[in-house]
Amino acid sequence: MEFLAEYGMFLLKVATIVVAIVIVIAAGAAAGRKAGQDGLEVENLNKKYRETAAALRSAVMKKGERKKQAKQDKKQQKAEGKAPSRPRSFVIDFKGDLKASEVSSLREEVSAVLDTATPEDEVIVRLENHGGIVHEHGLAASQLARIRDRDIPLVVCVDKVAASGGYLMACVASKIYAAPFAILGSIGVLAQIPNFNRLLDSHGVDFEQISAGKYKRTVTMFGKNTDEDRAKLREELEDVHTLFKAAVSRYRADLDLETVATGEHWYGMRALELGLADEILTSDELLLQRAAERDLYHVSYKIKQPLQKRIMHNIDSALEKVDAASWRRRFESRLPRSPWN
Repeated sequence: MEFLAEYGMFLLKVATIVVAIVIVIAAGAAAGRKAGQDGLEVENLNKKYRETAAALRSAVMKKGERKKQAKQDKKQQKAEGKAPSRPRSFVIDFKGDLKASEVSSLREEVSAVLDTATPEDEVIVRLENHGGIVHEHGLAASQLARIRDRDIPLVVCVDKVAASGGYLMACVASKIYAAPFAILGSIGVLAQIPNFNRLLDSHGVDFEQISAGKYKRTVTMFGKNTDEDRAKLREELEDVHTLFKAAVSRYRADLDLETVATGEHWYGMRALELGLADEILTSDELLLQRAAERDLYHVSYKIKQPLQKRIMHNIDSALEKVDAASWRRRFESRLPRSPWN
């Protein structure tokens, strides 16, 4: 009976692994179908807003009112067709992860916009980014800097969060709009490394590490770390922090870095007071305002990934969600609790 019980547990584990693999592959295939072909997609947002409003009016108006409204719409469209061309706003979305993986699409979108836009136009980036790896987010910020370098107004809208590497991107903007409870800031650098040296030592496992160059490797996961190792890592983090502050100061010279570059984050209204944002407004409100005076175009570049890369991306995304959940809990734990909680 004991043998059967152990054999049953073994089969259950195998079945669980097989099911997990099938789910990952299926999810990857589904993502592939959605990805479509490589290429640029452009959507006229003015037209989208008109069609959405028309659909709602059609549902709530009576027959006579619908006919009257239809005539007015046609008259307005004719007037718009004869009117002189208006300045344009190109809208780009960037949803960040630890590795800023959407930078591949961002660089194509920026290149396409720069080939068309003039200084009378503008670029609006709807940014949602918790931050992550330094050099990846530095590259993403550099893509936005290309827009500023061409003297094209760059607007960043933060509806949820632009923290750490996300704020490194946001600060490049000519103007930053933030929702009332959007999170901004976290201008700091962090390194977290678990160390298993005592666990390995207690099991009689030696760890060998051979390197050329005094500081090729300092703090490690498996070796014994020294005070000198930790001091060197701290020195490296301070150096990155200095570069981070310099990048922010370049675009937002009026910021009091001693106050805001502490690694802390702030919510919309407080971020506005500190100079991390310029105005409290959601991206929806901004785009509707712009639609009255500009032609709006949503620009997105789709990249089709091979199956293997899509599967690995799905696994990474699952891990990212776990990390993001931890990140949210860390921020939410600082919120005051309601009396009924």
